[in-house]
Amino acid sequence: MEQEDQEAQRPLLATAAGSSGDGQAAATAASSSSIAVVVASTAVAVAGSFEFGISVGYSSPSQPGIMRDLDLSLAEYSVFGSILTIGAMLGAIVSGTVADRFGRRFAMAISDLLCILGYLLITFSQNFWWLDIGRLSTGCGIGLLSYVVPVYISEITPKNLRGGFATVNQFMICCGASLVYVLGTFITWRALAIIGVVPCLMQLVGLLVTPESPRWLARFGHPGEFEAVLQKLRGKGTDISDEAAEIKDFTEKFQHLPKSKMLDLFQKDYIHAVTVGVGLMVLQQFGGVNAICFYASEIFVSAGFSSGNTGMLAMVAVQIPMTGLGVLLMDKSGRRPLLMVSAAGTCLGCLLVGLSFLAKEDHWGKDLNIWLALAGILIFGGSFSLGMGGIPWVIMSEIFPINMKGAAGSLVTLVSWLGSWIVSYAFNFLLVWNSYGTFFIFATIGGLTVVFVERLVPETKGRTLEEIQASMNSSLTGPFHK
Repeated sequence: MEQEDQEAQRPLLATAAGSSGDGQAAATAASSSSIAVVVASTAVAVAGSFEFGISVGYSSPSQPGIMRDLDLSLAEYSVFGSILTIGAMLGAIVSGTVADRFGRRFAMAISDLLCILGYLLITFSQNFWWLDIGRLSTGCGIGLLSYVVPVYISEITPKNLRGGFATVNQFMICCGASLVYVLGTFITWRALAIIGVVPCLMQLVGLLVTPESPRWLARFGHPGEFEAVLQKLRGKGTDISDEAAEIKDFTEKFQHLPKSKMLDLFQKDYIHAVTVGVGLMVLQQFGGVNAICFYASEIFVSAGFSSGNTGMLAMVAVQIPMTGLGVLLMDKSGRRPLLMVSAAGTCLGCLLVGLSFLAKEDHWGKDLNIWLALAGILIFGGSFSLGMGGIPWVIMSEIFPINMKGAAGSLVTLVSWLGSWIVSYAFNFLLVWNSYGTFFIFATIGGLTVVFVERLVPETKGRTLEEIQASMNSSLTGPFHK
């Protein structure tokens, strides 16, 4: 542990040998250059995350206007709301293949075009058919984005900054969803759909000057361009020889392996990584996040609030700063401690919400159920935003070797969206079955998440992707296994 801390405190970048004064000045300039390029590239990538948040949040404030203007029944609007998840599953299935075959930048561009098409169809729709096709197209786009954005960020950032930069993905998703909640109270649903096009256009323009992932270039045979891009990302004058050699050597190990298939993920060499990646996504979704986020207003009303608006605004106010705190702590405390604290918090939050329904049913005391529900949802939202929202995507982008990343990413992303659909669909039925029991189940899953992380999830702070992947794969042990 002490050695890891010393590693994390070393300078991010090393310059070529020279006089101490010149070397110090060169190091400072190189570091500034590197950070600027990485920040700009990450900003372009997380425009897709912002689009993700807008798309997920769009259906809630738009519901009254769409149902009124297009004369939709509740069942028809429910199809519109849920078909986003179906599209995301379709996008997830091909996400790894598209990102591997055509590159990370091209995959983001394709997702932008799908989202733009979807929002234009929604904007000009006159019936629910065009509305649903537009929503499905948008879903395909964000299904692709949900995989490629964290992978791209993890592949371009220095190891000491990777966690914090990758968590900006979740922060921007939260900001996007919050923005449409606020704007939806002032503008029409058609105007709100036009807002959804803006981040896509911004990302498309940014991708014209954003560098491709150096690890993708190395894996798919662009050696000259690979080193040039890595140099650009690390800064002029920076000595990239060690990092470039590590990436090259690690990549060459895969050149002699047969082409990977989805079934290869279940070989013993990869089963630990698959268990961690899939397990975190299952626990994230079945811990109740979409039940609480999609139906928070209804939960507040069911618990005794006269309106869900106050609770919704309070939840948004908690989520954004807690997500920001997670970004700041990611590369200081590490992934595992944040995950365990976050999971324990979601467990407590669901327990309090469950107790609020039990208090209402058994008449424990005046207004006790209301305060328990408010405290529970705020604790859940804040805790989830701190770690469970973003860290599983960060770890997914770190643990799979480049030859399996496409297949593994598709599987993990598909599992995430499938879990999202199952929980979203089943929640109302579960609430009718047993309201407090439903949240006690979610609380139990939060507790199991703490145990899962403690037992199986590796700490990836301050380690290169090659070191992480070698430590989880016995066939790759060697100079990278530390």
